[in-house]
Amino acid sequence: MSVTKEFFGRLEDGRDVSIYTIRTGRLCAKVTDLGAVLVSLETPDKGGFMADIVLGYDDVPHYLDNPACFGATVGPNANRISGASFVIDGEEYFLPVNDGVNNLHSDKLFYKRLFNTDVEDDSVTFVLGLPDGDAGFPGNRIFSIRYSLTDEELRIEYHAKSDKKTIINLTNHSYFNLAGEDSGTVLDQVMKLNCSSFTKILPGAIPTGEITPVAGTALDFTEGKPIGRDVDSKEEQMQLVGGYDHNFVIDGYTGDGSLLLAGEVWDPASGRVMEVLTTAPGMQVFTFNGMTVEGGKGRHTYGPRAGLAMETQSFPDNVHHDNFPGSIFGEGKEYDSTTIYRFPECR
Repeated sequence: MSVTKEFFGRLEDGRDVSIYTIRTGRLCAKVTDLGAVLVSLETPDKGGFMADIVLGYDDVPHYLDNPACFGATVGPNANRISGASFVIDGEEYFLPVNDGVNNLHSDKLFYKRLFNTDVEDDSVTFVLGLPDGDAGFPGNRIFSIRYSLTDEELRIEYHAKSDKKTIINLTNHSYFNLAGEDSGTVLDQVMKLNCSSFTKILPGAIPTGEITPVAGTALDFTEGKPIGRDVDSKEEQMQLVGGYDHNFVIDGYTGDGSLLLAGEVWDPASGRVMEVLTTAPGMQVFTFNGMTVEGGKGRHTYGPRAGLAMETQSFPDNVHHDNFPGSIFGEGKEYDSTTIYRFPECR
């Protein structure tokens, strides 16, 4: 077990950006203090060959742009807030309008800021403070994101506190391709979700407030199926976002902090398996619909469906839906959330 630090690049203001390698006997992860971003994650296939399974970049300038949020820790609020505004205790707050008339991923700068760092034997913790009003959110806030690694799993632990009531809802926005980050699409990989319902959406991917069974729809992964089987379905919910870009409701969530198995992905070609466990109530599954990003690792171009995001989080727009688990924290109520990406033996 070891953690090593290397120079990764330099910001325009002269501050150095570092990259940290966490290595065990079986897995290797690289993370950076620029945005608490997961830069790479190497895992073995059934023949023991190591491959990096997350899409991303090789340098700091690309991560400062990063329109697809590769590897990003997204905050203070991940996903969408309708109308780019919300009310807490009678006071209205306004956010950047950056996704139609709505807000998506706050100001999209959280993962482009330089974090402070604390290194331990098997982990790296990134810490960031944001002042009251930053990006429109109330409260002086402190966020910490801890990455730790074992021979079987990458664990991400999120913690935050605020001196005012505010929205806190963090996620990791990595795109996974279990065949390797430069291996084409994920359409032949098999996904199984422990999610028997999802939050139905309107145009703009804003939830209606309905929690709808997946049974009989293209969103039913309860028995497992190839991601590509129904990704181009003509069902209205699929056509609204051009594939999968939906929040799935994790079965068994009670809010008591228990880790639940949200789902798994299996790549028949490499044999790699990834399980996702989380304390969060939902998981946004996004199949990189209609996107092409140039300048990836090794100058790769990532085309549509080149990766799969499995963003564990609170439900999108929950501040406007009383029947959704909430994400208001502060004034003594601190935020804690954990997600594990587990890699059992290959199949």
